[in-house]
Amino acid sequence: MENIYIEGSHTNFFIPTVDFNSETGNCILEGESFLEDTIEFYDPLIQWLEEFTTEVKNPLTFEIKLTYFNTSTSRSILDLLNIIKDYEEDGGEVLINWYYDEDDIDMEEDIEDYMLDTGLEIEMIPFED
Repeated sequence: MENIYIEGSHTNFFIPTVDFNSETGNCILEGESFLEDTIEFYDPLIQWLEEFTTEVKNPLTFEIKLTYFNTSTSRSILDLLNIIKDYEEDGGEVLINWYYDEDDIDMEEDIEDYMLDTGLEIEMIPFED
């Protein structure tokens, strides 16, 4: 299974850095996500995660370090988390860490909403200054 690495950028739109490693099971989504075509960007990540959880079946650590994401990205994140939840329910070992700015009340509420929507336990970790 191929790893996915995408270097984030800030051009007309903000593309997050993606580092999904099939050997270690570490998946990182970092930066800002404000894309022209969110579905086109996130679909390969969703497919990768589906393949990992059905074929590789190793422990999975998912780290989200987004400082901003738009509404369309929010739906794609929910899709990723739902795949992780299904994997966990099937006996997969899962750890989710979400790094956030403690002063960003909206982000904190978003994370809590994801926990309610998916039933996943998400470790909320404040960014260190």
